[in-house]
This record gives sequence, structure tokens and C-alpha cells, in this order.
Amino acid sequence: MPEEQLFKTEGSRTRADIAERLVAAAEEIEAGTVRLEGPETQQEVILPENPTFEVELERLTDSETGEQRYELEYEIRWTE
Repeated sequence: MPEEQLFKTEGSRTRADIAERLVAAAEEIEAGTVRLEGPETQQEVILPENPTFEVELERLTDSETGEQRYELEYEIRWTE
């Protein structure tokens, strides 16, 4: 299935900034409409009543340096 990325933003933030954004996102999710805004793009999406929710924690190792990093992902998905 072809993938089409509709929105992405990434950057270093403090834990407090991340927590504040996640609280705001939770309020939007509960209301059913999420508005995503970046420097040059924005996207609005309406969530169904019962989407699938996934939480994933990974430890990844860089094959060249051996450096380890962690990724904590919260994912909401649904079909139309």
C-alpha cells in the first residue's frame, strides 16, 4: 500500500514543552478533531470514535557508532 505523508514536524524540546503539547493534543483527541500546525503547513483531521491506539518503546543501535537511542511513540490509526 503506498504511503503518503500528510504532516511531520520534529525538533528538540524540553520535557515540559512536550508534556504541554501532549495535554493539548489529548484535549483535541477527546473532542474528535486534531489540528496539526508546522512552520509551513497545517492539517486538520477528524478522528473516529474508536480508533486503534498503540504505544511503542524501542531501543535502537547505530550500526556504525554503536550508539543507542530510544524512541517512545504514541500512535492512533484507523481506516476510512
